Amino acid sequence: MQILTDKMPASQVQTDALIVPVFEDAKETRFGAGDLAEAGEIAGKSLELTLLHHVPGVAATRVLLAGAGKADKFTSAELRKLVAAAVRFLRGKSVKKVAFEPDAAHAGPDFVSAAVEGAILGNYEPDRLKTADPKKSLEEFTVVGSGQELETAARRGQILAEAQNFTRDLVNEPANLLPPLKLAASARQMAEQYKLDCEVLEQSQMQALGMGALLGVAQGSAEPPALIVLRYRPEQAGSHAHLGLVGKGVTFDTGGISIKPSEGMEKMKYDMAGGAAMIGAMRALAQLKPPIPVTAFIPCVENMPGSRAQRPGDIVTAMSGKTIEVLNTDAEGRLILADALAYARQQGCTHLVDAATLTGAIVVALGHLNVGLFANDDGMRDRVLHAAKAEGERMWPMPLDDDYKEYLKSAFADLGNIGGRWGGAITAAMFLKEFAGETPWVHLDIAGTAWLDDAKPFLAKGPTGLPVRTLVRLAMEWKD
Repeated sequence: MQILTDKMPASQVQTDALIVPVFEDAKETRFGAGDLAEAGEIAGKSLELTLLHHVPGVAATRVLLAGAGKADKFTSAELRKLVAAAVRFLRGKSVKKVAFEPDAAHAGPDFVSAAVEGAILGNYEPDRLKTADPKKSLEEFTVVGSGQELETAARRGQILAEAQNFTRDLVNEPANLLPPLKLAASARQMAEQYKLDCEVLEQSQMQALGMGALLGVAQGSAEPPALIVLRYRPEQAGSHAHLGLVGKGVTFDTGGISIKPSEGMEKMKYDMAGGAAMIGAMRALAQLKPPIPVTAFIPCVENMPGSRAQRPGDIVTAMSGKTIEVLNTDAEGRLILADALAYARQQGCTHLVDAATLTGAIVVALGHLNVGLFANDDGMRDRVLHAAKAEGERMWPMPLDDDYKEYLKSAFADLGNIGGRWGGAITAAMFLKEFAGETPWVHLDIAGTAWLDDAKPFLAKGPTGLPVRTLVRLAMEWKD
């Protein structure tokens, strides 16, 4: 989809449809809408959409009045959803070209960026592999405005949304088409396109590094593992910090010997959503150029119950030297992340963020609305929460008290890989904390938020691409 900006009055823009936000606490009288407002047909409630045709004095063929809710609660995150919902609605009307005019109070750079993001995200469908005619797609989206930063903000929104959709594409790929080495090839191709350094560690290299936790998970599959490393370096670093992004890349998760129930297992292609988000974030950062070095580490494996698969009761030795009793082979994500976190520290990362579809327990705790956020450092926690709030990706801080480590005790190894029934998301985070060490670190459990089981008015069913935007803002706004 082509993204354009236009500084002429919105009423003069030649397009198939003009989207205009309408607020609950301000009766809309333009475009002949006064009578409809009086009749109660246009109330401005959030995501209420009213389509008008051939409005006098307007060059656009249609005007879509898009309910924005209360003006004092209208954020850039709400605008993103509003535009995405409008785009999805208009696509169903065979509209090809759309323009959007923000109101004067919500026309700053963050709002312009969010509008473009909404258009691109709303235009996305997960039907690439269907042989029937694909759903109709928008060809052009124009933001109408007059601000000096209009083009820059629109470009930023395009970069972010395209990176998020790139992430969604990766997560959507079925496991037979995207095993670990194919995921590594996709990352390498992206890196070449956007001039990032890419290194892929193979099984023999990981063996030499002592990554027994990661390789233990991989041994049950015929598909070889890979550890993807993507590096961005600024021309002139504005900080001594080196941000490490670590993402779980389980391209399919059967649970291993501790096999999952068959119902819903097809969704387990999404178990690499954390890794995909890191690749997507690096794609955006390569174009936006943050002031600090950023390196992404994506450990990629397939968790299968093959004849060589690790068994409950096996003990593996992680890269850090810690021994781990594998009490449940379906708690595999934390095992591969343990070695990736240790490797990130070895590579000089001073601050770490990991993202993983790690536990069903976080979905029980927070549902499908908030990411569970765990941290060993208050300053790092606050940095990520600030970035998440600015980007409208909801996150909720969870406890990580030292007492929870008691749940991970093992009589036979340094720690077990699960902690029993209670506090499952917390004990999983506590396990990872052991491998983050003293490095300021945040863990994002995205198991409940990385996938939509049902389509929303503003987003298609399937992967959400979260938390790409948060990670990008974190790096872009980094200050010592």
